[in-house]
Amino acid sequence: MPAAPSSSIARPFPPRRRTALLLWLYGLAWHLLLPVFLLFLWRRGRKEPLYRQHWGERFGSVTTSLQRPVWLHSASMGELRGAAPLIRALLAEGYPVLVSTLTPAGRTAARTLFGGEMDAGRLQVCFVPLELGWAVRRFIRHTRPRAALMTEIDTWPVLLASIRRCGVPLGMANAQYPGKSIVRDQRMAWGFRADIFQAYELVMCKSETHARRFRAVGCPRVEVVGETRFDLPPNAAHLAAGQALLAPWNLATGVAGGRPVLCFASAIVGEDEPFIEAVLKVRQAVADAGLPPLLVVYVPRSPQRFDAVAGLLTDAGLRVSRRSTDLDPQLQPRSSAPDMNGIDLLLGDSLGEMYFYLALSQVVVVGASFVNMGAHNVIEPLALRKPVMVGPSIWGIEYPGVEALEAGVLQQHMNVDSLARALTDLLTSPQKQAQATAGAEAFYAEHGGSTRRHMAVLKPWLEAHA
Repeated sequence: MPAAPSSSIARPFPPRRRTALLLWLYGLAWHLLLPVFLLFLWRRGRKEPLYRQHWGERFGSVTTSLQRPVWLHSASMGELRGAAPLIRALLAEGYPVLVSTLTPAGRTAARTLFGGEMDAGRLQVCFVPLELGWAVRRFIRHTRPRAALMTEIDTWPVLLASIRRCGVPLGMANAQYPGKSIVRDQRMAWGFRADIFQAYELVMCKSETHARRFRAVGCPRVEVVGETRFDLPPNAAHLAAGQALLAPWNLATGVAGGRPVLCFASAIVGEDEPFIEAVLKVRQAVADAGLPPLLVVYVPRSPQRFDAVAGLLTDAGLRVSRRSTDLDPQLQPRSSAPDMNGIDLLLGDSLGEMYFYLALSQVVVVGASFVNMGAHNVIEPLALRKPVMVGPSIWGIEYPGVEALEAGVLQQHMNVDSLARALTDLLTSPQKQAQATAGAEAFYAEHGGSTRRHMAVLKPWLEAHA
């Protein structure tokens, strides 16, 4: 049973005079450097026009018809998608929801996911105010939230301190605190960032490991509820489109003779060269095993890199097909598309279609793990019961990474040679693929239900602050 609602909102914050002084200096620096940051946003607007729109929201000027909404902040598109099951659960309980985000991608994702709810006046999306105390206070005056919920991990000092000073209950959902972060936070600026976490009245964590860290920095109420990404249903249209292409493209579906398919998901700068090296090694090994030619699905993380990555792949001697030119909006081949039997690699140069790329594949390598970036989301491939491989850097997916490694549904490799050998071993063995799929099925079933656990804690807390 969840613990009773606490009265920790009455605890003094900031907890120390030194923290208050550092907070004031930090706020002053933001005011002094504000022109620089605004110039940064304007320049980002060259490629993403939404950065140049809704400027009033950045300064807290938000008009809403929502009555005492739950304010839920997800900084990025990924965080917002991960929080979508929780948002839907809040809406189902009758709570209006005000979603704030930092990036245009997050704002666009909110419209895609919740367009109907927005049109019905039950949900609204806006940009989060900048790190200016008066802007956050204006935002709160205009929106009058019942409570504020941050997702994943959020330590914008002025934002959190201003929420507390305005008397708004503050919580965190899908909370995580990477090990390298807590060590840094406790050492940096006399523990300033670690002290900021004490602004949270309620922290709902992904795992007990993360919960111990939040308790160590003084968070008064910490609950372990898992991660709502496990409750996020895959995009059915993308899965159907992937399945529709398996037979005409002669891709492996468990039937002997199909092409084995390998996916590199969310590759970032610094990983293309080692991943290309792995592709060449696995392709040769698959051919030596007497199997049909390997097909690689390669999905860069950033759209700004699509053309550059295409050039690298072509320079490596790979015959490349691009989703943007060879597939139509329904993810079906255009009449001008090349015969896939003559293609080595499909470049996933699109956004929001990851489930389509995963559906085509038998095994997935997740990026940001072969550079020191902590790895991207492994839950999506696990949701499709795909075996997953990562590199040495997985601090960003400590949950569910540690648990998935222990369960054997995630493999970690320290170098490209080890990765290539493991990929070859799996792609050339239907029996090992079946075992990996069964393991992923059991793991995913065990870790589902986080939305229900979140709401069991969250609903009494919200009602206590009605």
